[in-house]
Amino acid sequence: MCLAVLALHALPGIPVLIAANRDEFHERPTLPAAQWPDAPDIYAGRDGRAGGTWMGATAQGRYALVTNFREPGRFRDNAPSRGALVEDYLRSAETPAGYLARVHEADQAYNGFNLIVGDTRQAWYLSNRDGGPRALAPGVYALSNHLLDTPWPKLARTKAAFAAVLSRGPQPDLPALMAALADRVPADDADLPATGLPLDRERLLSSPFIVSPNYGTRSSSVLALRDGGAGQLDERRFAPDGSVNGESELTFSWRTADGGDRPR
Repeated sequence: MCLAVLALHALPGIPVLIAANRDEFHERPTLPAAQWPDAPDIYAGRDGRAGGTWMGATAQGRYALVTNFREPGRFRDNAPSRGALVEDYLRSAETPAGYLARVHEADQAYNGFNLIVGDTRQAWYLSNRDGGPRALAPGVYALSNHLLDTPWPKLARTKAAFAAVLSRGPQPDLPALMAALADRVPADDADLPATGLPLDRERLLSSPFIVSPNYGTRSSSVLALRDGGAGQLDERRFAPDGSVNGESELTFSWRTADGGDRPR
């Protein structure tokens, strides 16, 4: 996952709304978003090489997502999978705060990451490049390959497009959110972040939707957890040329793990 905009406990009737692009090498095997056969409470895509996932939700109203932290020269081949951090949370019954506290104790073993975990009551954020876990107040957040709400041009543009969709009415237009994720316009060179990559690579990665033969946006996803127990995960998948090569539309019911009433 390389770009996500999240409305967390900020919309009437929708405690969780996330629109996100996953950028990855095209040769990396990936399973489409689905209900997992070995964990039927989980709804997510799956990494076919290391296992784990970049974003998912559960029938208990839990969700999580991870992005890599861009830091050329610091990548370690022997580090544990960052996608496992999402899977482990979705499989667990730990509170968001408790889970991130435990992850934080060993987070330097991983390559750089940003991790958001939550449920329909609370949300927490942890980066192993930015101190310890912190609770997220209700609001709209954006995340890419630096720290939460770092104002990279691609992030600022997608967050503004997300906010524009939300401003049109009480029920967000999910196709319009997908359209907001499809922006292929790169940032001006003068606005590019300096992350240590060559200029042509910074330019390629500066658009919200990335198209190149080897690496690019593999999927766009919209996740919504609504009051009353309705969940939805839509995923659109893309070929190296940016054309659509698959879609999943998952609907599911969620109920809090403690058996309490669903919010209404």
